[in-house]
Amino acid sequence: MRPNGESGTPPEQGGAARGTEVKVTTYRAGNVPGVSYQGGVAHSPRDEEPAPEPVAPAPPPRGGTSVMPAAAPAGPGEPPRTPPARQRRPEPEPPARPKKRKSGFGRFLRWLLAILLVIAIALGVLVWWVWSRIDKVDAVPDDHGSARSDGRVFLLVGSDSREDLTEEEQSELGTGSVEGQRTDTIMLLHVPGGGARNALVSIPRDSVVDIPGHGENRINAAFAFGGAPLLVETIEANTGVAIDDYVQIGFGGFAGIVDALGGVEMCLDEAIQDEKAHIDLPAGCQELGGADALGYARARYFDPTADIGRVERQRELISAIADKATSAGTILNPIELTRTALAGGDALVLDEDTGPLDMFAFVRGIGAVSGDSGDTLTVPLGNVGNTVTWDDELSGQLWAALQDGTDVPREVLGEE
Repeated sequence: MRPNGESGTPPEQGGAARGTEVKVTTYRAGNVPGVSYQGGVAHSPRDEEPAPEPVAPAPPPRGGTSVMPAAAPAGPGEPPRTPPARQRRPEPEPPARPKKRKSGFGRFLRWLLAILLVIAIALGVLVWWVWSRIDKVDAVPDDHGSARSDGRVFLLVGSDSREDLTEEEQSELGTGSVEGQRTDTIMLLHVPGGGARNALVSIPRDSVVDIPGHGENRINAAFAFGGAPLLVETIEANTGVAIDDYVQIGFGGFAGIVDALGGVEMCLDEAIQDEKAHIDLPAGCQELGGADALGYARARYFDPTADIGRVERQRELISAIADKATSAGTILNPIELTRTALAGGDALVLDEDTGPLDMFAFVRGIGAVSGDSGDTLTVPLGNVGNTVTWDDELSGQLWAALQDGTDVPREVLGEE
């Protein structure tokens, strides 16, 4: 091999002139990138021959390492070609985090809160509806004078008014058609503020007292003379106990509440027959409907103690009604609760300043008395006949207990 790449074959041996020789190099296998081939034989192209088209690089084998292809040769006067940039495989996205499943307790709590909210709204609507049906009266004075009391004192009155009863109802309940209104039932419910025992005190309607502006007379005459305001004034003047709330119920309303409750159970030591009260009840425990319960509360002619025995039966019956009205079977049953509440709304007359919370305290107080958390008694009596008078000493101790918010003395309860 000579310098400048000339062939060793002299021109006189049949070679071409200098400068026109053709280099021929034979490769046994494969093609060398960047080398021109003609007829499968590598050769150096003349200047007038076009540059061969660049061969596309073979795709990298799957699963192996990719090889960057060599740059294709540039044509005459062209800058060298830059091989294409190696493309990176996109990084796989991290797997999406699975959504946390909400716990069963969380779902239960939400459902419970939703149910409680619905119940609270329904109760609010029921209270508003019932409250709008209750009649109101200005019974309790703003100025109680020298009368005072600790805690709350409710005056509960059972009126014998027949004004709201039809002739059929008067016949069914055995009330007759007497005009006007009197008080068959007069009770004081004391709910002390200092933790003392509740007390339900009956005042016989035949008690002779001084009625302001009317002199001495039976206490129930105060209601006939001046309605609820005069009755409240009379009780405060004769007891020195301030009245905080007034609750009145009539014949028809009383029977309606008992029927709305589905009756109340009473246990009678002996059979009761009273034609004027329209009842004929056997001895033993039995369920009393509205008409029989009203007759039981009014009956006195069969009893030799007359009004004294009647007030004891009235307290017993009211306690039984309060027990059933505040039982779980009534409160947790929407139908019975609504029926009882509406019956109470139609039956009651309240002082205009008595509110729903006051009535709740009243019902709770009656319920406590019916259990072991309260005392029931009649005002200690002196002379007993067609009319009755109070025992000055014992009744004085009773009124002092209500004024001071203490337990009723055992002596007053007859336990000593």
